[in-house]
Amino acid sequence: MMTLTNARTHPDRVLSGAGGDRDLEGGRIGRGRAHAKAILLGEHAVVYGAPALAIPVPQLAVTATARRSRCSDEGADRVSFALAGPGNGAVTPLAADGLRCLLPDFKAMTGIDGHVCVDVIIDCSIPQGRGLGSSAACARAAVLALADLFDRRLDAREVFDLVQASEKVAHGRSSGIDALATGATSPLLFRSGAARELPVPMPGHAPEGAHGRAAEGGSYAFDGLFVLGDSGVSGSTKEAVELLWRKFERSAETQADFILGASRLTRAAARDLAYGRTADFGARMTENHKLLRALGLSTDRIDGLVDAALAAGSLGAKISGGGLGGCVIALAAEPRQAGATVRSLHEAGAVRTWVVPMGRFTNDDN
Repeated sequence: MMTLTNARTHPDRVLSGAGGDRDLEGGRIGRGRAHAKAILLGEHAVVYGAPALAIPVPQLAVTATARRSRCSDEGADRVSFALAGPGNGAVTPLAADGLRCLLPDFKAMTGIDGHVCVDVIIDCSIPQGRGLGSSAACARAAVLALADLFDRRLDAREVFDLVQASEKVAHGRSSGIDALATGATSPLLFRSGAARELPVPMPGHAPEGAHGRAAEGGSYAFDGLFVLGDSGVSGSTKEAVELLWRKFERSAETQADFILGASRLTRAAARDLAYGRTADFGARMTENHKLLRALGLSTDRIDGLVDAALAAGSLGAKISGGGLGGCVIALAAEPRQAGATVRSLHEAGAVRTWVVPMGRFTNDDN
């Protein structure tokens, strides 16, 4: 198992800047990039050491641009964060507690001396409060932009540590899966601070030691497409985590049953992925939703979207992320079914949808 494999690199490589772009006044510009993620199985249980499966959502990208600015006479460090508006619109100040720790932590890690003042502009296409990793993606993009601006080289562990520190401030408790998955280029199996990328089987490529369909001339391809549906209602991961913590404080049996059930489903789903068992994978997703709903993490609107996806022929559907709002994720067997799922989700009230193929994508930014 690779420890803390992340967005853009394996442990034996480094993250570095884009090479010193300059603004109109000749000042250096730092740039960084990240993207959304979606949890397939194991959310919340992963905080308690259980495994979880996640996929990158490259359609929803975050870019950050960092520039040094003039410091005041007081000589104190200053960092400002702002969200870029559409087109060439004005920026909106971003008061995110998690992001405030990035500059002092970055300085301490990289040994930068003296007072530093930086303005960071973040262009984020990930809707906030939807369980898609917007806070981690913004932090990751900002970290990479700072590294580029100051011409510092960060390895995978250093990037993770900086993003994870930001996530703990933002959410209270954080497993670390968002800090990794918002930079991953393939599905991740995560557990207890370690992650490994999962290969997606292609037609005719059976896993080592496989028996059954391949021996009969079949294929182990995982042909599914994931459909994300935005309920239009923000959820609070921090609130959901605290809700579960209170439940588990009252009943250790409830906690043990949930973690055991979610762990079994996630491990089985990882095997389904390896052997191309798309329908079985979908069934595990629906079962995982039932576990989360039983703990009070779903809503009537989310349940309605799950039911709509299943009625359209999806192989499985569930909450994705913290719950109490946010997104659902469904598994479609092929493009036509994905299209039917998209239509059904919109009819049931989804405000937007995205279709995400299962596989590896190329990211050459770093």
